[in-house]
Amino acid sequence: MANQYDVLGKAPGLEELNKLSPSDVHLTIRGLNAGYGKMEILHNFDLTVSKGQSLCLIGPNGAGKSTILHSIYGFTNIFDGKIELDGNEITKLTPAEKLSKVGVAYILQDNSVFPDMTVEENLLMGGYIKDKQDEAYEEAERIFQKYDRLRNRRNQPAKVLSGGERRLLEISRALVMKPSVLLVDEPSIGLEPKYISMVFEILDDLQKAEKKTIILVEQNAKKGLEFADIGYVLVSGQTAIAGKGNDLLKNPDVGRLFLGG
Repeated sequence: MANQYDVLGKAPGLEELNKLSPSDVHLTIRGLNAGYGKMEILHNFDLTVSKGQSLCLIGPNGAGKSTILHSIYGFTNIFDGKIELDGNEITKLTPAEKLSKVGVAYILQDNSVFPDMTVEENLLMGGYIKDKQDEAYEEAERIFQKYDRLRNRRNQPAKVLSGGERRLLEISRALVMKPSVLLVDEPSIGLEPKYISMVFEILDDLQKAEKKTIILVEQNAKKGLEFADIGYVLVSGQTAIAGKGNDLLKNPDVGRLFLGG
């Protein structure tokens, strides 16, 4: 039966995805079937992203966007396929191993700060699985030097922070482990417009200045595609269309279905 998304056409092949990330490939997903319990949500899913590149996943609710992040991080049942980082398979690693051994960090979409702990204590929680706690303190100091919004509140409870500052703290806490890949789930959710801009400026700096690879899910498709180098449009657990972020913004079908235009 036809649906409104059929206009998006034939799904992009692996060759097309690889052209969007042509050099210094960092993370790949090949033929992934994954879901929760016995329910399969992703079907033969492929992904390619380069070092220091940003990729935004957009699509309707239930399309499988967050399931991709969960699968990369180790929160789903993987029935088939593999995930590789720099050519090394990481499919079966636990979330703790993904963070501590291969540098993949996941930033949750819901408010995950500890409100009664200080900003500094929250930040140090990001390094709780580090073998050397001194390294966590060093990284926390580097983050305080970089973000005066956090430095000025370091000894205050996190509950005094604004929504945008809490999101900054969540992102910064993930940075304590010095990851190379950031999985960011709905960075703009629940934020006022001025804080949404701040959060995307921070992500842009992490990508460009620190060469982080960023894969994000963003309900505000326009904002996500304006930020990202490339975008994948997901429908029913598969990629319906892929392209450069700017090209997807100009695509009339994407605009009509996801951008309110």
